[in-house]
Amino acid sequence: MDKELLAMLVCPLCNGKLKYDREAQELRCHYDGLAYPIQEGIPVMLPGEARVMDADEKLPPSPGRAGGI
Repeated sequence: MDKELLAMLVCPLCNGKLKYDREAQELRCHYDGLAYPIQEGIPVMLPGEARVMDADEKLPPSPGRAGGI
C-alpha cells in the first residue's frame, strides 16, 4: 500500500486516523471499531463494507500487554 495514499486516508465516519494492518489487508479505525478491507490494492472506504472489530482488536497495543503480561 502506498505510504502517500495511507497518509491521506481517514475514517469516513469520524475523520480519524487509520492504522494499516498489512497481514489482514485492512485499514482500521480504533475509535469506531471498524476495519475497512483492501481489495486488489484498493481501500474500500464504505462503512457498509467494513468489518466490526472485536473488543480486543479495538485496544491499541501497549508495552505492558506484550510478552503475556
